Amino acid sequence: MTMSSVARKTAYTGPVRGVVLDWAGTAVDYGCMGPAAVFVDVFQKFGVTVTLAETRQFMGLMKKDHLRGMCALPRVAAQWQTAHGRMPNEADIDALYAETEPMMVAAIERHADPIPGLLAFVAELRRKGIRIGTSTGYTRPMMEALVPAARARGYRPDAVVCPSDVPAGRPYPWMCYLNAIQLQVHPLPAMVKIGDTLSDVAEGLNAGMWTVGVTRSGNLLGLSPPEIDRLPPDELHSRLRAAEQALQTAGAHYTVEGIWEALPIIEAIEARLSAGEQP
Repeated sequence: MTMSSVARKTAYTGPVRGVVLDWAGTAVDYGCMGPAAVFVDVFQKFGVTVTLAETRQFMGLMKKDHLRGMCALPRVAAQWQTAHGRMPNEADIDALYAETEPMMVAAIERHADPIPGLLAFVAELRRKGIRIGTSTGYTRPMMEALVPAARARGYRPDAVVCPSDVPAGRPYPWMCYLNAIQLQVHPLPAMVKIGDTLSDVAEGLNAGMWTVGVTRSGNLLGLSPPEIDRLPPDELHSRLRAAEQALQTAGAHYTVEGIWEALPIIEAIEARLSAGEQP
């Protein structure tokens, strides 16, 4: 096959051929509960009290970048100054991370249940011939715990890409690009990125993919199903709307409450592609 026979000179108008799913809050771990609690516990070990809200600001990033972001928060940095007599530095990030990784691995194994609707969504994608990739803020050792735990519960994606596999994690597009290579899918407008954090949206947009943000099951709401059930309906609606607006402001082409709503979005994207629209 010559290069000229595969070169694309017009907009892609074919079907969706690949979907890249985030893990926690999108595919497994409803509410993204596991990693959020770990960061709170890790900082406590160093005499610094952080809130879940401060932790969730940086969810989706590579874990060292997550720790750097938290240490840069004025309230957290001030506590660190009080506890340690100086502002946090890169050696402190390394020390925090050394505690984070083993605790995260243990938490991940306890939070590997598929989010409702995931397995049905994956089955329908496979029926349609769509390949399934993944990206994450988790490191490879963390994924070595999560992937088999998820597989035992019925979730087996075709590709698993970590920040350490590429030059940098989110918001850079490299994990999406490596998914495209491993899945052997092109062009990039034939792919859809689905995730629950603002960094997921940035990653998908930077990769030139259609991008879908997740509200109810994800990090921006940050609640387990029992906690959601206890919320007054008006408050739940308000918080879901705030999450939706944040994802839309970040540039998401679509938002869904959870993966259980994602199949019609794939079909809507295919209709837009067939009309010549690009992400």
